[in-house]
Amino acid sequence: MLGHKPKDFDVTTNAEPEQVKELFRNCRLIGRRFRLAHIMFGREIIEVATFRGHHQEEGKLSQQSDHGQILRDNVFGSIQEDAERRDFTINAMYYNIADFSISDFADGIGAIAAREIAMIGDPKVRFKEDPVRMLRAVRFAVKLDMHIAEATAKPIKELSSLLNNIPAARLFEEVLKLFMAGKAFDTLNMLQQYHLLEPLFPRLSQMLREANSKEAAFIEQVMRNTDERINNDQRVTPAFIYAALMWYPLEERCHTLMTEGGLNHFDAYNIAIGDILGEQTKRIMIPKRFTTVIRDIWQLQQRLPKRFGRRAYQMLDHPKFRAAYDFLLVRAHAEGGDLQELADWWTEFQEASVEERKTMVDKLRDTEGGPKRKRRFRSKKKA
Repeated sequence: MLGHKPKDFDVTTNAEPEQVKELFRNCRLIGRRFRLAHIMFGREIIEVATFRGHHQEEGKLSQQSDHGQILRDNVFGSIQEDAERRDFTINAMYYNIADFSISDFADGIGAIAAREIAMIGDPKVRFKEDPVRMLRAVRFAVKLDMHIAEATAKPIKELSSLLNNIPAARLFEEVLKLFMAGKAFDTLNMLQQYHLLEPLFPRLSQMLREANSKEAAFIEQVMRNTDERINNDQRVTPAFIYAALMWYPLEERCHTLMTEGGLNHFDAYNIAIGDILGEQTKRIMIPKRFTTVIRDIWQLQQRLPKRFGRRAYQMLDHPKFRAAYDFLLVRAHAEGGDLQELADWWTEFQEASVEERKTMVDKLRDTEGGPKRKRRFRSKKKA
């Protein structure tokens, strides 16, 4: 309806999960919080949800926390009740494949025309039911070039801290959706506007309060680069984004360990890596396959300045050199100075011929006083 290609379709029915399973042998039921049916066709999985009904009282099928968050939601109902349970008006439209009609229960079509993200029901209550809806409001508004309705936006700042109650594993996927949709820079700005960055990245949000800081310039460049790559159908790894979002908190922690703990830079840096990753994964559960790459990118930032002898050649052969080099380029753009000279050197070194590379390394040793080759002498044999 907006002229965009849909990423996917949500399939919903009045059949309960057990009934769906009876119909399809290739079906499995998942979820405790929301009971869903997964119908598998090879590698393709079609997720089927049953129409949700209204909560009456807590029990085996329905449960809420003290904050009003829905912990279990297996109360089934009619399509009209399901529409009332949806979050935003644009998400309460149903496309019937039997007659190709659209059932619009909350004037979603009107909201699209007004380019407005509006909550169904009392926004304060609905955000308490599921605080992730605040992130979804921001994501939809930025992605679809809309604005958040005034009544919907009003309680977000007040309730932003409720994101601390969301399981860390769930937030990982939500953050990926925020920053890997091709509008990461605009999304970051809106997250800051509504105080939603702080519960996700507490240390970083404090550093970005000063608009003209090197931290702000660095994150802005990372987000713009990410948007450019995604919009050009180029590959983007979540590890790079997370490495960038935690980079200056890592440097700050390293400095603290050196000044207060009396540690040398090497030890402080390695301890800081563990501290920052451990602290962040309590908020957002980053899978190990990504934290391993994050560690590599960070560790290589310490090795990139060490280019004497064979080190420069060995660095080029490292599997994560390209990611580390790209990371260095963004750092150089934000900070300039010696980092820019280092980035320029690596850019030239990659494009140079074998002889030119040798000359560059020799020149570096002469100008910066790098380690010189030691001449080896054979001991004379005794008579």
